[in-house]
Amino acid sequence: MKYTQNEKILQITDQTMIVGVDIASEIHYARAFDGRGLEVGKLLRFNNDADGYSQFTTWIQAIQERSGKSNVMVGMEPTGHYWFNIAQQLKDHGIKLVLVNPFHVKRSKELDDNNPTKNDRKDPKTIAMLVKDGRYMEPYIPEGIYSELRTAMETRWQIVKQLNIIRNRVKRWISIYFPEFNQVFGDWEGKAAMTVLHEFSTPAKISEKGVAGIIGRWKQDKLRAVGIKRATALVEAARTSVGVREGLKAAENDLMFLLQNYEMYMQQYELTMALVEQLAMQIPGLEEMVKIKGVGLITAAGFIAEVGDISRFEHPRQIQKLAGLNIKENSSGKHKGKSSISKRGRRRLRSLLFQAIMPIVAKNPEFRELHRYYTNRDHNPLKKKQSLILLSCKLIRVFFALLTKGSKYDPQKMMSDIRRPQLQEAA
Repeated sequence: MKYTQNEKILQITDQTMIVGVDIASEIHYARAFDGRGLEVGKLLRFNNDADGYSQFTTWIQAIQERSGKSNVMVGMEPTGHYWFNIAQQLKDHGIKLVLVNPFHVKRSKELDDNNPTKNDRKDPKTIAMLVKDGRYMEPYIPEGIYSELRTAMETRWQIVKQLNIIRNRVKRWISIYFPEFNQVFGDWEGKAAMTVLHEFSTPAKISEKGVAGIIGRWKQDKLRAVGIKRATALVEAARTSVGVREGLKAAENDLMFLLQNYEMYMQQYELTMALVEQLAMQIPGLEEMVKIKGVGLITAAGFIAEVGDISRFEHPRQIQKLAGLNIKENSSGKHKGKSSISKRGRRRLRSLLFQAIMPIVAKNPEFRELHRYYTNRDHNPLKKKQSLILLSCKLIRVFFALLTKGSKYDPQKMMSDIRRPQLQEAA
């Protein structure tokens, strides 16, 4: 997993042919070069289909035979999702795939001709030259259970995104047509509130239904947590409502579709979470992860889905860098700038860790004590957000130990960061 640039360059030998590919949705472009950067083949234009990939592999084999190259390395930009298909084809043919940073391509495209022009002929060469100089990374494509779990968590993320959109739209609808609704119900997603929104959502319909009618409808759904007091408050709020009274027929239609979509996505969410739990429990060490107070299934499964097979890492610092939580420095000579996290790598992993660490600090006594220590220590006290980021890195190390060593979570080891400075002072 750990690669220096020298080790990357050493993979490019006299027997290596470098192929730069410019990826698009329908048509790809490729150019071939040797280890010195000399072009050994003509530009190839091929389609994103079976015939196109067959043409591409035939083109590579012909240039290999003509130039006497035994190894092939194909480089490309990770352009959206368009590179997934060609990556699978290259894997099936045993051809090594590497990726280059699109930012690097953008910055280095003027090196050859001092021209910022971007076109389908120029980009493959720029990509190939970056590969030649060792400025590439080898992609990790999850397989088996890790691929299944990543796809399931991606589905969950998309469902949650849609649910949040619907929730915001329903809140907007209520604030326009019946703003007093929130004074009666603390949460519109409760069963009694949902019944009201389905059956008599506008103040006029609530007033027409009356207290007895509302109670009768709740009894049909066997709701026991609400009664005459709540129904009376609802009717009084409807009679004095300042909500908009125009366009109500279309507004009710809009709300009906929103609630239907909400129920559909909630059902999809439950099915997806059942699949996530089924897949995640097959990962060795996950049960120990969820035993940590404050760590739930979503945090544990999301971490594994983003990281993949933990055995490919040699040290937790590599996962820290993958999440973009590694420290970047801005200094020159006597100037020492502020340090901050790089925010490179997998954005969703970084977001997952930061969102997870806040409830962990609130519920877990060990993490809470560490947070208190980091923010109140005499030497170099941290701000609260800095402490949370540091604890996110601590959580990575804990997960790494549980998954790689098969060990159990030990609260006493968690407190070593506090005891170590005290031992140093005593020495």
